[in-house]
Amino acid sequence: MSTIADLEPEIEEVEDRPVRNAKGSNGAKAAPRKPRRRRGIILILLAFFLIVGGTVAVLYALHARHFESTDDAFVDGPIVPISPQVAGQVSKVYVSDNAEVHAGDRLVDLDTTLYDVALEQAQAAREAAQGRLKQAQSQIESVHANQAEARAELAVAQANASSAHSDLSRYQELSAKTPQAVSRQQVDTAVSSQQAADAQVAQAKAKVTAADAQLATAQAAIEAARGDVDRADADIRKATTDRDYCYVKAPQAGRITRKNVDMGAYVQVGQPLFALVSHDVWVTANFKETQLDQMRPGQPVTIGIDAYPDKQFTGKIDSVQAGTGARFSMLPVENATGNFVKVVQRVPVKIVFDDPDEMKDVHTLLAPGMSATPEVKVR
Repeated sequence: MSTIADLEPEIEEVEDRPVRNAKGSNGAKAAPRKPRRRRGIILILLAFFLIVGGTVAVLYALHARHFESTDDAFVDGPIVPISPQVAGQVSKVYVSDNAEVHAGDRLVDLDTTLYDVALEQAQAAREAAQGRLKQAQSQIESVHANQAEARAELAVAQANASSAHSDLSRYQELSAKTPQAVSRQQVDTAVSSQQAADAQVAQAKAKVTAADAQLATAQAAIEAARGDVDRADADIRKATTDRDYCYVKAPQAGRITRKNVDMGAYVQVGQPLFALVSHDVWVTANFKETQLDQMRPGQPVTIGIDAYPDKQFTGKIDSVQAGTGARFSMLPVENATGNFVKVVQRVPVKIVFDDPDEMKDVHTLLAPGMSATPEVKVR
C-alpha cells in the first residue's frame, strides 16, 4: 500500500503542470493554482485524523481491558412441565396457549366420579373398622372379669389345699404317736382330701393361665382393630388426595406454553399437558475459559437483549459453573482417541438481573432462549 510520502512527488508533478485550454471570457489565461497551500491543508487533515483515530483506539483499548463480553448468551429460566398425578377423562380446560396464570389457578379438571366412589368405600371401611374396635374393647372387660374370677378361685383352692395339708400332717403325727387314737380310714380320708385340694389348685392355676391368654388375645384384637382404623384413615386420605388431584393447578405464576390437552381426552399419570414458563429468568452466558481470570460473583453486568435493542438491563454475576459446557454435554469429547485438537472451551456463567421491576414492561416476553449480549466489568 502506497504511503503519503510515496505519493508526494506525483502530487507535486500534477500540481506544477500548466492548466491548458483554461481561458477566461476575455481570452486571457486563468491564474495558476496554489499547490503548496492545498498540500499543506491535506497533510494537516490527515495528521488530524490520524491523531484522533489513534487517540480513540488507545482510549477504547484502555476501556475494553476493564470489560469482558460475549454474544454466546441466552435468557434462561425454569420451564415446569405440568402433568396429572391421577388418570382420568378431562372434563374442563381453563387456559389456552400463552395464557398468564398465577400460583394456584385451576388449569384442568378431570372427572371425579370414580374417585368419589373410592372415597365413599374408604369411609365405609373406616366405620366397619371402628365397629370391630368397639367390639374388641367391650370383650376385654369380660376377659378382665374372668381373669379376676380365676385368680379368686385359685386363692380359695390354695387355702383349701393348705388346710388339707395341715389336717394330713396332724393325723400322721397323731397316728405315729398314738395309733389307737386315729383310724386308718381317717388317715386315708385326709390324704384324699389333700390330693383333691392340690388338684383344685392346679385347676385354678390353669384357669388363671387361660384368663391371661384370653386377655392377651383380647388386647391383640384391640390392636388389630386399631390398625384397621388407621389403615382406613390412610385410605380416606389417599382417596381424598386422589380426588383433589383431579383439579390440576398451577404450581407457580408463569405463562402457559405447549398446550397439549383438550376437553374429553383421557390422560394418564405423568402425561405432559402444558409447559409453564416462570417469570423468574436469568442469563446464561458461555464465556471463553480465557475470559474467566478476573470474573468473580457479584461483579456488575450490563445486559443487552437482541429483542430490545434500545433497552439496557443491569445485573450481576451469580455463579460460574464448575465445568465446561462440553463436559456436561450428552456426548462429551473423548480426547484419548488420538485426534486431540486444542479448542478454547466455554464455561456457562449465570447472570441475574438486579431489579425484576426494571423489566415489568417486557417480562412476559423476556422468555428463555432469547439471545443476549452481557458485558461484565471485571476491573
